[in-house]
Amino acid sequence: MMMLVGVRTSDEDSLIAAAAEGDRTAFGELYVRYARMVHGILLSRVPAGDAEDLVQDVFLSAMRQLRGLRTAAAFRGWLGAIARNRAMDYFRAARQTVPLDEKQERDCGPHETNQDAFLVLGMIRELPEAYRETLILRLVEGMTGPEIAKVTGLTADSVRVNLCRGMKMLRELAGGGQTR
Repeated sequence: MMMLVGVRTSDEDSLIAAAAEGDRTAFGELYVRYARMVHGILLSRVPAGDAEDLVQDVFLSAMRQLRGLRTAAAFRGWLGAIARNRAMDYFRAARQTVPLDEKQERDCGPHETNQDAFLVLGMIRELPEAYRETLILRLVEGMTGPEIAKVTGLTADSVRVNLCRGMKMLRELAGGGQTR
């Protein structure tokens, strides 16, 4: 049984505790709340066409392991770690398969997107991890700064700094090189 340690007694803590006890409705609500975060983490690491399938893998893994989580407060970070580990596993498995080239990825994705979006996504993936995840959550998942802070556990100031520095680095990679 999961023990809730600390002062937190929020609705989210109750959902996490209920999900840990096997309540699928509670787990479904956690999915709704955190799927964008998980998708953003994965999208910063794996091809766009595979990120959505991997979101499902992450949540299936989390559902199986949730009873082992010691505190509800650790849920967000724990879920993010599962997503990052799943992305690493993806690349370990990919070594054994024939890789698709970038053009094939664009042609076979479920959501047709223009070439510029893939170029920008590729540039974001070249950035340091902290900026990469924050930018994906903001630019792709459409999260606000406070939402990013809440789901990642970062402070609002850290999110602002990561977004500002990440956008500056992205502009430099895009060849603009000009800063304000």
